[in-house]
Parts: sequence; structure tokens; C-alpha cells
Amino acid sequence: MKNLILKRWGKIMIALSLSTALAMTGTIAVPAQTAQAAASSSKASRIIATGKSFMHTPYKFAADRNSTRYFDCSSFIYHVYKQYGITLPTSSIKQSKVGRYVPKSQLKPGDLVFFYSPIHHVAIYIGNGKILHTYGKPGVTISNMNNAWWSKHYNTARRVL
Repeated sequence: MKNLILKRWGKIMIALSLSTALAMTGTIAVPAQTAQAAASSSKASRIIATGKSFMHTPYKFAADRNSTRYFDCSSFIYHVYKQYGITLPTSSIKQSKVGRYVPKSQLKPGDLVFFYSPIHHVAIYIGNGKILHTYGKPGVTISNMNNAWWSKHYNTARRVL
């Protein structure tokens, strides 16, 4: 019984020591992979929020990449990602060659998704089968990429975060 009490007391003391050390340093050890995933998820959320702030901004083919008055699909992607230190090429076909390939089944928010063959449209995957992009009359909008039109024209995806 005495040994059991000493063991419990020892565990309590270790837990208190670790808690005190963490409280004093303000840090906690997080595996690098977990920390990186959390940082990517946080950046993706900020990128998506920035993209949504341009909802209904008009579409204009071959829009100036430095303008926010109009966007085409690739200038929209270029502008939004540049705000977070990610400089991408200025055409959807060139954007489809950066980062790393992601299977459709493993898409995460912030991934770039590409449409048509040859590729000539790009969007931001925002989760739950939805994409944030710009085209035609709606301008910057959110679409369901699983609907018949977008699903039929899906080509590939890339992870740049």
C-alpha cells in the first residue's frame, strides 16, 4: 500500500513539474508534422477568407494580375495567394505545374483545382466539394465542383501550401 501511494505521489509530482515548466515557458512540444499541418490549415483558412472578400468582383478575360477591379481565374488565384507570400505563375496551365499533385479524394482547403483539357481554368478548393473561383457573369463565386458541369470538366489538383 505504501509503494502504491509513493508511485501515485511521484506521478503527481512529475505532472506538476511538467505543467509548471510549460506554464513558465509558454510553449509545448508539438510534433513537427502536426505543427506544419496546423499552420497550413490556418493559412488555407486565411487564403479562403481573403478570396471570399472579393465575392462578386467582376470577371474579365486576361485581367491585369495587379488589379483587383476585375479578375480572370488565374489572376484571382495569383492575387489571393500572393497576399500570403506564395507567388504563382500568371496562367492556369503554368499554375497547374507548381506544388505537388493531389488526388481528388485527398483534397484539402487551399488546394488548387484545375479544369478542362487542356487546362484553362483554376479554382481554390474550400472544402465539402466547394470551389472558390471566378468566371463569366457571376464573377468571383462559390460553386459545387461535384455538380455535373464541374465534375465532368475536372482535370487535376495541386497543393501549394
